[in-house]
Amino acid sequence: MTTTTMRSPVANLVGSSRPLSWVNTAYPFAAAYLLAGGRVDLTWVIGTLWFLVPYNLLMYGVNDVFDYESDIRNPRKGGVEGVVLDRGLHRITLWAAVLSNLPFVLALVVLGDLRATLVLAGSVFAVVAYSAPGLRSKERPFLDSLTSSTHFVSPAVLGVALAGGSFDRVALAALGGFFAWGVGSHAFGAVQDIEADRAGGIASIGTVLGARATTRVALAAYLLAGVLLLTLPWPARLAAPLVLPYLANLVPYLHLTDAECERAHAGWRRFLWLNYLTGFLVTQLLIVMTLGLLGP
Repeated sequence: MTTTTMRSPVANLVGSSRPLSWVNTAYPFAAAYLLAGGRVDLTWVIGTLWFLVPYNLLMYGVNDVFDYESDIRNPRKGGVEGVVLDRGLHRITLWAAVLSNLPFVLALVVLGDLRATLVLAGSVFAVVAYSAPGLRSKERPFLDSLTSSTHFVSPAVLGVALAGGSFDRVALAALGGFFAWGVGSHAFGAVQDIEADRAGGIASIGTVLGARATTRVALAAYLLAGVLLLTLPWPARLAAPLVLPYLANLVPYLHLTDAECERAHAGWRRFLWLNYLTGFLVTQLLIVMTLGLLGP
């Protein structure tokens, strides 16, 4: 683990926004907006660009500032999974996060209705509340996983709201499956940091339940995601088997002890690349559904 004093402020800001994860928030918005009846218009472009970079800087940059004490003890920090921001960069990171997000948020308020604005407000609040002092939902076990999942599901919810779509049974099942997937993903991600978080005085679902139980919670959440997706109409239910690689990724860690928690890092790195494979397969499914190639 290294700090970032030798890198330029711009490089630090980009690194703090986790470029590897940009697509994880932009894609749900862009896809949901189109599926809900929207088209490639100004709202779609602004929303997609916001969720691609500024939103991630707000989410991860604020986290890097206020998680400094635990990050300097965390051996996996200092690369694609998160920089360790030197204290001298904390103020500029917070200002950059606010100023880069504000124009996009205001534009989406103008372009949306009251329902969309309420979703937007909830999305921004969840991002800030996760790390900001006084709120710190990331230090409230179980709420940490729920809030983290909101970070990735709320872009899709906003996409539906801005497109004027309906939150019917099908939409709720799809969003519910996505939310359960997010809960499982956060829980498993917390396993590798159990010792570092404890050393930094940070509570999490992992520090409370321990490595073995937390991994099993993640497994249950992925199973729930698969069940919810199976309730979707054909051919959308073909998305359900996409949880299987995530389940397989957890199996080697079901008996992990807290002292071995850092072993889960290998599984987490596989998880990051699984997201790209899953995104590709979901895209192919959406194309097939749009073209009606698999029938009603």
